[in-house]
Amino acid sequence: MSRLRFHTAGESHGKALIALIEGIPAGLSLEAARDVDPDLKRRQGGYGRGRRMQIESDTAEVLSGVRLGETLGSPIAMLIRNRDFQNWATAMSADPPDPEGNPKALKRVHLPRPGHADLVGVLKYDRRDARDVLERASARETASRVACGAVAKRLLDELGVRVASHVVSIGPVRAVLPDSLPQDLNGAVDSSPLRTLDPEAEARMIECIDDAKESGDTLGGVFEVIARGVPVGLGSHVSWNTKLDGRLAGALMSIQAIKGVEIGLGFEGARRPGSQVHDPIEPSGGPRQAGYGRPSNGAGGLEGGITTGMPLVLRCAMKPISTLRTRLPSVDLRDGTVRDAAVERSDVCAVPAAAVVGEAMTALVLADAMLDKFGGDSMAELHRNFESYVAYLSRRAPGADE
Repeated sequence: MSRLRFHTAGESHGKALIALIEGIPAGLSLEAARDVDPDLKRRQGGYGRGRRMQIESDTAEVLSGVRLGETLGSPIAMLIRNRDFQNWATAMSADPPDPEGNPKALKRVHLPRPGHADLVGVLKYDRRDARDVLERASARETASRVACGAVAKRLLDELGVRVASHVVSIGPVRAVLPDSLPQDLNGAVDSSPLRTLDPEAEARMIECIDDAKESGDTLGGVFEVIARGVPVGLGSHVSWNTKLDGRLAGALMSIQAIKGVEIGLGFEGARRPGSQVHDPIEPSGGPRQAGYGRPSNGAGGLEGGITTGMPLVLRCAMKPISTLRTRLPSVDLRDGTVRDAAVERSDVCAVPAAAVVGEAMTALVLADAMLDKFGGDSMAELHRNFESYVAYLSRRAPGADE
């Protein structure tokens, strides 16, 4: 059973989103304005976002689990209000509709969008109005994930683990990456409207997004999440559900519109011979690798479902957003006639924002793996257990005295 669990609740145009995270030890310094709100703001950024981002300015209100700036060990509940709810109060009311009211105010959706959860959702849950599905299926839900992930990142930060991301490609435009990524990766890319390290590619990405917007289309892309400072030994090879690569891939695939996940070389590794894929082992690694180093990182920091002590490298492919102003054919749920799909207010491209969500999901899995291995009801206990393990790794280093 996971030591760290999280849940989210709320609809895209409802009153608010709820984020609930359980399992954080007592004694972790945590302030929403310092530790959570900056990531919520990062999730709302990026070139190609829609008008909704001009309305919302997400902040987290801590409802429980924190007192006087420190966690209590109890569940942490956070509220993220939807400022746009005032325009949706009738459509998203929890009360039965007024039989004398204007039916247009209910904003029902009967033309499911190809690529979205609209059609499969109404069929699965026996609904007649796709609004009942799309409000929860919306990527607006990821604001709650980012809030929970920010708490997990705060915990990891205490243990010297940093999680960051950058955009690798938008549509057909791929960034040219440096031989080594900046240590402060987020600091290097957050000022970029596409969160990319390649200024030349950034300009072409913006052009592609503008062209897509002009033609009523959308664009996807690829982003990469990097986690540094992860010690060797998280995860396990003994059971399918304890393999950390599987857990990370599953968490990242759960993000809306993600259709592919790679670790390390990923699919490129399938095109190379083994001699160009596997990472040689050297007696020169850092203390979190027990002194066993690697001159390369084709494995992306994971072998056999267990961390190697090298940086985790996780790459995600995001499909184009399914709401198109140039609408695709659909079928009216009321009478079966062929018509064009519905249009909801949406983005043209949200890959930079999705990368921030990828950070959150990675941090949540890593924080749970840390707590699973080192335990601790308080931060002091967790620190003692972790430091004892790092000391053990030093004793296992090549040539070290037993």
